[in-house]
Amino acid sequence: MLVPERHRLIRRLLSERGSISLQEIQARLGISAATARRDAEELSRSGLARRIHGGLLPPDFALTEPTYSRKAEKAANLKALLGEATARILPEDGTIFIDAGTTCLEVGKALLDRPRLRIFTNSISLLGLASTAKATLSSLGGELRRVSLALTGALAQDWLERLRFDAAVLGASGIDPEAGAYTTELGEAGVKIEALRRSRLRILVVHGEKWGRPAAVHFAPWTAFHHVVTERSALGPDRAAALAQAKVLVHAVGAR
Repeated sequence: MLVPERHRLIRRLLSERGSISLQEIQARLGISAATARRDAEELSRSGLARRIHGGLLPPDFALTEPTYSRKAEKAANLKALLGEATARILPEDGTIFIDAGTTCLEVGKALLDRPRLRIFTNSISLLGLASTAKATLSSLGGELRRVSLALTGALAQDWLERLRFDAAVLGASGIDPEAGAYTTELGEAGVKIEALRRSRLRILVVHGEKWGRPAAVHFAPWTAFHHVVTERSALGPDRAAALAQAKVLVHAVGAR
């Protein structure tokens, strides 16, 4: 197999999977470890992939998390649609956990006029709306993570041990179409995992650009969720099939 053909195949696999190891390249292309390593280095030098220890990531994969203000500016209208679609799944009364993050903030906004709801959250931005809300907002304790305006750490997880939720709405920093949901930091992952454990109804809300771009920390497989709310254009046949196999109900918004 010629070098350009190998590189095309590696890039296609990377696009489909979101990341690929040198061992996978070697096995899928039937090449030696030295050739796989050389191809990875060439793709990295040419800007067509990002080299990491043991494999490759997409060229636009962010190793650092963007600031909250930058995330809030991106796809604002779509995030509002995702928030409204998620709110339609949730009950009019009961106790709900809303995760931190700009997309989950839109879910919280769509719930503020429900007076029989108690909303627990680790989102500083959502808590800032408490004075005008008809719903009751309650804060988790914890340390402030400035980049996401999320309360995390041992104190937040300690609070969660005392709580149970009728529903939890989680966000993600990245999605692996096969493996599920990822975030960038262990403290936030811990809060997400504990919230999922304590919820009867579990919902993931994520916009399209997160697909195929897993972040550093895996916090939940598809089977952890009952519903996924996402952008319609992000759902190809393979992704829809993976969700169907996990028996997850998909709610797609926006144009194809």
